[in-house]
This record gives sequence, C-alpha cells and structure tokens, in this order.
Amino acid sequence: MHVFVAGGTGVLGRRLVPRLVGRGHKVTATTTSAAKLGLLSSVGAHGVVMDGLDGTSVGEAVGRAQPDVIVHQMTAMAGKPDIKHMDRWFAVTNRLRTEGTDHLLAAAEALGLEHFVAQGYANWNGIREGSWVKTEEDPTDPMLGTSAASGMAAIRHAEDAVVAAGGAVLRYGGLYGPGATDDHVELIRKRLFPLVGSGGGYSSWVHLDDAVSATVLAVELRVRGVFNIVDDDPAPASDWLPYLAQCAGMKRPMRVPVWLARLLAGPVAVAMMTEGRGFSNRKAKRDLGWELRYPSWRQGFQEDL
Repeated sequence: MHVFVAGGTGVLGRRLVPRLVGRGHKVTATTTSAAKLGLLSSVGAHGVVMDGLDGTSVGEAVGRAQPDVIVHQMTAMAGKPDIKHMDRWFAVTNRLRTEGTDHLLAAAEALGLEHFVAQGYANWNGIREGSWVKTEEDPTDPMLGTSAASGMAAIRHAEDAVVAAGGAVLRYGGLYGPGATDDHVELIRKRLFPLVGSGGGYSSWVHLDDAVSATVLAVELRVRGVFNIVDDDPAPASDWLPYLAQCAGMKRPMRVPVWLARLLAGPVAVAMMTEGRGFSNRKAKRDLGWELRYPSWRQGFQEDL
C-alpha cells in the first residue's frame, strides 16, 4: 500500500516509517521541519513538510501523495513535562488531535479514502470507578475541572471523528523505549517524581516497538474501531515507579502525602497516582493477532534502561 504517515519524525513515527518501508509499503511521511527531510529519505520514505494545523497544507500534501491509507501520529508537546498545567503542555497536541484530525479526515474524504488510522491514549485515564482495568467498552475519564480536561476532550474528539469515518483508533499506553522515557528518568534523577499517597493508581504501558507492530497490523488488516494498545501488565504506581528508578540506577522515589502533591503538582498528578485505571489489550490481541515483544514493562524497562 501507499501509506501517508502524518508525524513521521516523532518518537513513534521514527520507528513506524522504516517498519512500513521494510514490509514493502510505499511511505510518504510528514515533518514540520525541512531539516528532518533527510531523516525520512534515509529510511526509504518520501518526506514532505506539512503544517497539520493548516487545512490547505494538509490537503495539498495528501492530494499530491494520493495514498491508500492515512496514519495520524501528529503530536507536539511544548517544553518539559508539566502535569500541573497539562492544558499548556499539551496545547498544540490538543489542536492536532482536533483541528489536525479534522483536516486529515477532510483530505481523506476528498480522495475517497476508506482507511484511516489515528493515535489515541490509554495510560492511566480509564474512568475512575469500578475495576482497575478497563476495556474499549468503558469510557475514558473526562477529568472535568482539571488541567487535563481539554486534553481528554481532544482525545475524545479524535476517537469519535475517526470511528464515525470508519477508521481505527489505537489507544497507546504509556510509551517507553528509545527517546520516550528520557523525561521520566530525568525527573526521577532530580527527585521530582515521587510516589503520591498509596501509589495505588494503575497505569498501562507499551514499548515503542510493540506500538509500532500493532500499528502496522491495523494498517495492513484495514481494521475499524477502537483498540487498546497496551502490554499485559497494568500495574499501580507503587510497583512501576520504583522499578523504573531501579532500572535507571536511581534512588527509590520518595513518597509524599496527597495534600502536598495536590498543592505542588495539582489534582491530575494525584488522580493519576492514586485513582488511575489501566487498560486491557484482549481485543487487540484477538482481532489483530498482535503478539508483544515486551509483554510486561518489567522486562521492557530493564532492557531499555
């Protein structure tokens, strides 16, 4: 197939593009910087500069490429991690998940494309009630009244729009692997990533290579609907955070009370660490035939770090 990857030089795109090329697909991949075009050509893709927030730019890039499928991997986190002000940290990404998604879907409709794959999110954001592990049938948490609300609304917009258009949304867990966990490790090194309260909130993780393999399957099988792309081992922060620190050769994270964390890091950090819900990958394994190289973050963190 001819695959159009929007966001071909991001953390996931950099690994997805060569995998698609290696499987015999023709790939057109976008970047926002002309300086990165060489990176794309070096792995066998045709690179184009595109502004995902400009409908004309998107329409022209897709129209020239004439692809068989569009894969939406555009993100743009601004600066260092800032959970207390997630609305600022994810401001551009939120626009790419709303305006950018709409531009890509309009371009796909103009060409009559029936196959579209987009990035979603399934880390700690399952609805905070009932079981600790959620399926695709469970709603995600809107986080109303917090700095994460705009981001969760943007994720919901992308899911609804893509599914309504007959496409597939891959809800990736917390991505880790080369270049994806640097911020976490740096915060742990600076003693700025403590456990909050009991640390009983669950998260789901997925290695970049496993996320890529699931994405390739979604492209090749032309699937539709929502899929949780997470490993087999959803776990509370009290398990994964100290282990991540250990694998990185750092001191065990200190523990802070909920009231202090709420004051210093905000309610989103508290919810994530104490009430977060992980996700099940049963549907993805069943419908995609997806096999994980890293079934657990325990193995993946150790090998990565």
